[in-house]
Amino acid sequence: MSGNNRETSSQLTTFHDFNTFHENSKHFQLIEDIMRAVFLDFGSVTRGDMDCTALEEAISPWQFFDDTTPEQVPERIKDAEIIVINKALLDRATLAYAHRLKLICIAATGYNNVDLVAAAERNIPVCNVRGYATPSVAQHVFMLMLNLTCRFVEYQQLVKQGGWQKSVHFCPLDFGIEELSGKTLGIIGYGELGQAVAHIARAFGMRLLIADHKDKTPRPGRTAFDEVLSQADFITLHCPLSEETHNLISQREFALMKPSAYLINTARGGLVNEDDLLHSLSSGRIAGAATDVLQKEPPIEGNPLLNYPQSNLIITPHTAWASRDSRQRLLDLIAENIRHFLQNKPFNQIMDAINPHDTAN
Repeated sequence: MSGNNRETSSQLTTFHDFNTFHENSKHFQLIEDIMRAVFLDFGSVTRGDMDCTALEEAISPWQFFDDTTPEQVPERIKDAEIIVINKALLDRATLAYAHRLKLICIAATGYNNVDLVAAAERNIPVCNVRGYATPSVAQHVFMLMLNLTCRFVEYQQLVKQGGWQKSVHFCPLDFGIEELSGKTLGIIGYGELGQAVAHIARAFGMRLLIADHKDKTPRPGRTAFDEVLSQADFITLHCPLSEETHNLISQREFALMKPSAYLINTARGGLVNEDDLLHSLSSGRIAGAATDVLQKEPPIEGNPLLNYPQSNLIITPHTAWASRDSRQRLLDLIAENIRHFLQNKPFNQIMDAINPHDTAN
């Protein structure tokens, strides 16, 4: 081979090596630039019946964990840029392990399980999902009301125990049935859920009382809080849990209710003093109650309400929100939040702690 040919060959080899290095560099840079997402408690929103296409189209790769203990969180979030949680806790100490974190998505409306101030100090936006469960919760409210007024539990037990088969008449009338039509429904908390319940209540022919805040002069279209309690045949709660609303319904409030009144709680367990509820039910102070929530969930240490033997208390295991349609909307809206964040479009960001040092407002 001539000198010129050897030089050309060397140049080609060098050029080829440079291209290989350049392509490999781009490859490694691409790997470095991949946004990693993790869902720490995916099992809380699916039983294998959800379509994750929207999530996977919004970002990839994903790590889906059925559940994550507090001890497992640091390891699972250390390389994540997007973290999705339902009830898992992200406090200041935990967030310190997420060195690459860019976005926190809450698979719920409530956000008291995330340290918003700590996230804001690092300019990490936190977003939640709203309105996804409204149809599911609203229908659950009326399922509970109808079960109580139609005495479903008692009549179901009567049939299973052979009571109908032994009845002298075609229709046993062992338990009194009431209609919703003409009854007064008191709504405490008139946001999207409260308004959805009101819409259905009108179809049943119910009279509506919308409660104003406790100890406040009622605004136009609202009724004083205590007046709602004293007039309503049914009281349904749809307000958030806060320092102001903790034990919102306690002994004093039960004393204001009609003995024929029913209390429905699909909001938060802490809104109702559980000991006072138990006493009001067992003493006949109110006719009945139904709750989808307890103060501590799951009630692994038990709860006195779970041992109450009478059928005028219905407890469901925080499933009011959990229709298949509702859970699918939840995942799709999380995907939309992620997509809009990546595209620098407006998304459902929680603004409570954007400026953690500004406490004037």
